Amino acid sequence: MVSDPGVCPSLAKDGAPRCALKSFCRRIPVSAPLAGVGLLIAFLSTFGCLVRAPGLSVSMAEGDTLISVDYEVFGKVQGVFFRKYTQAEGKKLGLVGWVQNTDQGTVQGQLQGPTSKVRHMQKWLETRGSPKSHIDRASFNNEKVILKLDYSDFQIVK
Repeated sequence: MVSDPGVCPSLAKDGAPRCALKSFCRRIPVSAPLAGVGLLIAFLSTFGCLVRAPGLSVSMAEGDTLISVDYEVFGKVQGVFFRKYTQAEGKKLGLVGWVQNTDQGTVQGQLQGPTSKVRHMQKWLETRGSPKSHIDRASFNNEKVILKLDYSDFQIVK
């Protein structure tokens, strides 16, 4: 039982710290370290620094970075509702951008959103598409990190 509820619970009865961070726990009020962590997070956030919780993998944190990528899909991708399914999948993933048919019989467009979601959509464009489509290949170009989205929705361009 700790005699002073406002003091670090890892202190022994004689006031000596029992925790691994002995220099940090010398009769410091419990709220002080928590306030310090909150201030540090707030401070780093103002500079746009990446603040990761312990155990969070780098790939998960990078998934929050916004990217933009152009794509073109080759194969039987026109006349099979490919654009409609692409729009639906993009919206389902929370992406923005556009999709259109080309005069060369391909489908092209642009994807924008968090890296992890864009990667998921790229895989979908390479392997799934619409039920009646047959994808030969997909190419992705002009990938870049963006600070904000250029579109507010995922549109079919006619």
